Amino acid sequence: MRRTLAATLAAAVLSLTVAAAPAPAPAAADPVHALRQFGEPEFGPDFTHFPHVNPDAPKGGEIIIGSNFPATFDSLNTVILRGVKPRHMGLIADPLMVGSGWELDAAYGRLAESVAVAEDRSEAVFTLRPEARWHDGTPITAGDLVFAWDAIQEHGSPFLKSFLDKITAVEAPDDRRLRIALSSRGEIKPIIDFATTLSPLPRHWWTAEGRDISRTSLEAPLGSGPYRVAAVDPGRSITFRRVEDYWGRDLAVNRGQYNFDTVRVDYYRDDDVMFEAFKAGAYDVRMENRAQRWTTGYDFPAARDGRVVRREIARELPLGAQAFRFNTRRERFADPRVREAFGYLFDFEWIQRNILYGQYTRTKSNFPNSEYGARDLPGPHELELLEPFRDRVPPRVFTDPYEPPVTDGSGRSRENLREAFRLFAEAGWELRDGRMINTATGARMTVEFLESGGLTRVIQPYVEALRRAGVDAQLRIVDTAQYQRRTDEFDFDVVVTNFAFPSPPGTELYNYFGSQAADTPGSANLAGIRDPVVDALIGKVVEANDRDSLLGATRALDRVLLWSHYMVPHWYNADNWVAMWDKFGTPDTDAPYDDSLRAVFYSPAWWSKRAQGQ
Repeated sequence: MRRTLAATLAAAVLSLTVAAAPAPAPAAADPVHALRQFGEPEFGPDFTHFPHVNPDAPKGGEIIIGSNFPATFDSLNTVILRGVKPRHMGLIADPLMVGSGWELDAAYGRLAESVAVAEDRSEAVFTLRPEARWHDGTPITAGDLVFAWDAIQEHGSPFLKSFLDKITAVEAPDDRRLRIALSSRGEIKPIIDFATTLSPLPRHWWTAEGRDISRTSLEAPLGSGPYRVAAVDPGRSITFRRVEDYWGRDLAVNRGQYNFDTVRVDYYRDDDVMFEAFKAGAYDVRMENRAQRWTTGYDFPAARDGRVVRREIARELPLGAQAFRFNTRRERFADPRVREAFGYLFDFEWIQRNILYGQYTRTKSNFPNSEYGARDLPGPHELELLEPFRDRVPPRVFTDPYEPPVTDGSGRSRENLREAFRLFAEAGWELRDGRMINTATGARMTVEFLESGGLTRVIQPYVEALRRAGVDAQLRIVDTAQYQRRTDEFDFDVVVTNFAFPSPPGTELYNYFGSQAADTPGSANLAGIRDPVVDALIGKVVEANDRDSLLGATRALDRVLLWSHYMVPHWYNADNWVAMWDKFGTPDTDAPYDDSLRAVFYSPAWWSKRAQGQ
């Protein structure tokens, strides 16, 4: 997940607020090359490269990637909330630290040569590598990180800020040292989150020639990473060119990676058109997300004769929970019985058989494919956390493991329909002349699913099922920019989301589920959750200082969220389905926690066979 944060939030780096007259520094441990939340880092200070890379991979060649998520872009300014940004802008940035792909909770220095953490973990001091340079040759300084922090604090998205809310001050004592102060004590995770999220911004470039960091822009920004922006076709494609004299090319965390001379990303608004383009060789690698296509769609000449190869790459990463999420700011969705009734009208078993080809696993947690989600009945640690809230949470939190409703797969489950009607009735709704009507106001139950086009085949059967139950259901397909604007402003009834969490979960949970984020435009609390119990349990997650405490807190939080029915859960696939033209060399080993395929649709550890002379 560390690579995801660096890639998707990426070039958006944080700048740091300079505090006046800092207090005397607490005692600090010796500087280290890596941080880990639980236990010691797996790779020592003398490691030469990560195990999943080929350290002798050849440089050269190109890779062309197709993207329909997003399906376009209108800004290269990744700092601000406004605009749709390319997700590959992390290629031009250097975070302070990066994950290994082999640990869920560790970070290794990239821009930072070392970090010294106070014994009480109330502050940390990063020392930058002296050789670090911007692409114009200017040295990277701690002041560039301060500038980035200030920009994020003034203009950045709430989602990005949520990863850093424990940071109270950032200072640049000199050009190479960066000091951060925390509001918490005893927690290493906020320091890791800061280090893996933060990249510098070139203060000298942004303050020159009247550039305004608060506005959208398609001007290629100055970077420091392994690539620079070489060409921009607004909304259609963006091309990155490898920086041959990249300052960090020989770092152990980079060796064997970033091998292509050129990385081009082409954007497609329609997934079917995008697939046809792949078959024709218009782009090189495809992350498949449709079971029907994966099962039956690759019977074309290039796939049959081996010019296109397919791989199913297992993922051990915790995954995001894809689901329909209700906007509880809408009065008709404020009652959890209404939301639960909607859950009974979603026939996953029919979807699984007819659309998903039986290839997926039903989501039953906000933290699927991980140990963080609730399972079975609450254990002793969970009960200890939940007991003070017994009268403020749904009773089933204590008595029943959460299971989403199951149907017979017919698409017309009478038993589930009866249960939905019962729940609607309890909430003050009844069926009159085929319409679901509020008994107090006479208003009809309506719902609009806001979508940008990728899941129409799943949403439409649900819409039809809701209509048969008397709900005035509609599917509204909008373009990417409008979808972004409406979700930022919470102007929707129901959207499909796929929340992605770093591992272990931490302060970002406030942004997904916390009360303060419910009315913050651009936050990830799309459901509008305002529950003091949820806030308190998130606090327990953040405060956890050992693995058992963390698991107890995440599972207790998960139970409360699940039995409050803020979502109708979808499904997940523990594997990456990758199809590629046979142009690339790949390492023999896959890192179990590397999420680059999910983040940027290819692995930086791949290389061109042509560059290898094949």
